[in-house]
Amino acid sequence: MLKLNLHRRITLVLQLILLVEVVIALYTQQWMTATITCGIILVTLSPFFLRKVWGVYIPPEFALLTISFVFASLFLGEVHDYYARFWWWDIALHSCSGALLGIIGFLLVYLLNETKNIGVNMKAGFVAFFAFLFAIGVGALWEIFEFTMDSLFGMTMQKPMLNDPSGLTDTMWDLIVDTLGALFISILGYGYLKTAQKKSFLERWIHAFIVNNPRLFKNS
Repeated sequence: MLKLNLHRRITLVLQLILLVEVVIALYTQQWMTATITCGIILVTLSPFFLRKVWGVYIPPEFALLTISFVFASLFLGEVHDYYARFWWWDIALHSCSGALLGIIGFLLVYLLNETKNIGVNMKAGFVAFFAFLFAIGVGALWEIFEFTMDSLFGMTMQKPMLNDPSGLTDTMWDLIVDTLGALFISILGYGYLKTAQKKSFLERWIHAFIVNNPRLFKNS
């Protein structure tokens, strides 16, 4: 319970920071900043809505990690320009995004695999492989989104470098670190399916997700 309260308190602090930013942005008539920050706040509330509306429990560690990632990438990265201030910011966040997407992909296919009335029965290797490809696929779609926004609206979501103003090098490094993060999670997920021993953080999250969402794993 103490651990759960800690996660909630950290999440609340991040949400309060975002709320203060919205107030300041509105006061200074920075409408785009206010809009983006409001969108970030809604994203941070998604675990709450998932549980209240659809009854889906998200492990607090994963929820906090997701909220922290959104805070770091959109609020600090885009609104406060941390991508330009720190050269490693983009690489670190894309590594985390690959891991987060790998976890989501793993849980999606694991859910299908464990729901007997769907009639799907996949081996551990395929489940891990799907999670890996899911993360890479979403990462590639995000790079297409960045390219589209830069081309149509003159934004700089693709970070140009001195030796490559086109942003291609940034895109390739983003995809590479996405792949490494996804690979790391896929290996951990494969280990969980083969041993079913709750040792790593991913295995603990998967176990918590299954135990707290029994209706998603009906055997009938």
